[in-house]
Amino acid sequence: MKIKSIYICFITSVLFIACAPKQESMENLITDRLDRSLQQYAGMAESLIDQPDKLPVSMDAEGKLRTTSSGGWVSGFVPGTLWYLYQYSNDPALLAYAKNYTARIEKEKYNKGTHDLGFMLYCSFGNGLRLTGDTAYQSILLTGAESLSSRFNPVTGAIKSWDSHKDQWQYPVIIDNMMNLELLFWATKVSGDPKYRDISITHADKTLENHFRPDYSTYHVVSYDTITGQAEKKNTHQGYADESAWARGQAWGLYGYTLMYRETQDLKYLEQAKHIAGFILNHPNLPADKIPYWDFNDPAIPDALRDASAGAVIASALIELSGYVDASDAKRYLDVAETQIRTLSSPEYFAEKGSNGNFILKHSVGHKPNHSEIDVPLTYADYYYIEALLRFRELLK
Repeated sequence: MKIKSIYICFITSVLFIACAPKQESMENLITDRLDRSLQQYAGMAESLIDQPDKLPVSMDAEGKLRTTSSGGWVSGFVPGTLWYLYQYSNDPALLAYAKNYTARIEKEKYNKGTHDLGFMLYCSFGNGLRLTGDTAYQSILLTGAESLSSRFNPVTGAIKSWDSHKDQWQYPVIIDNMMNLELLFWATKVSGDPKYRDISITHADKTLENHFRPDYSTYHVVSYDTITGQAEKKNTHQGYADESAWARGQAWGLYGYTLMYRETQDLKYLEQAKHIAGFILNHPNLPADKIPYWDFNDPAIPDALRDASAGAVIASALIELSGYVDASDAKRYLDVAETQIRTLSSPEYFAEKGSNGNFILKHSVGHKPNHSEIDVPLTYADYYYIEALLRFRELLK
């Protein structure tokens, strides 16, 4: 009787496997989603083609497209995504859109009031320069790098993030700022001036020293005393609580220290990136589909909102990080990145053509404590999703 039961279970398992739908190959999935993303962004670009002072941000509660001026911190992501889609397609229409939307941001090269010039200029003009070799783009980026470097204070050893919130923080530095260092590394390589690289390294070291907890999760905001240079406060602005792990903040840290290793080959940055990856991948609140809740410590879990943008950033970072580690870690990172890409490419997250304000991904969370951009599409979710697709595609060649 026992043997018969085992036989029945075996036959049932075989039939289940045989009848299970075959998983789409990554090669086919990536090609299909890039093709569909191209259609979405062509529609988005066309919708604002006659409004040169506007760039897409998200959708409001009524489903209307929300836009920003060139000075918005997300202004470079739509141009950057258009460049990525042009890289994939070589479509002259996408090239025209990318140039048009990139040109809208040029004046921000003089903006010394924000730390986000890497997001704004390097995602747009940086990708444009890489793909076209246009020397005018190089000049714009160098001016932008000089503007960004003006926000560095040698006493604090960090680039100041915000000039606002003066009643709360003396000298706020957010983990997001790690993402803007890539522009400065580029500037040293092109100009030969070491100061941009030196600023990046000093900033990354200061962040390494003060932003991370013993478990390698990161605070969102660390404020410094401008007299002593010491950290005076450690808080959150967009996370659930000061001591919680805001998901996108962890993603920025992972991506930031991965790029620091790429640019310096300093093993301490590689170890930090691996530690951050370990925190994220081993966290008991990371769902099986690997798209994190907006904050790893939201008490509403498992009913808390997911953040597609954090998942996209993590996926892109893990793909790059896999190229710097041993085979065992590389496989683990790529397995998670593949799961994230498949999840984001499913109907749950990937929008149907012409819907979702022509954004690609649904279900991102911008600033939940401020009741802003909750469960909506966001430009940076799309940007890092497309980047992840292109990076994974390179691995398949």
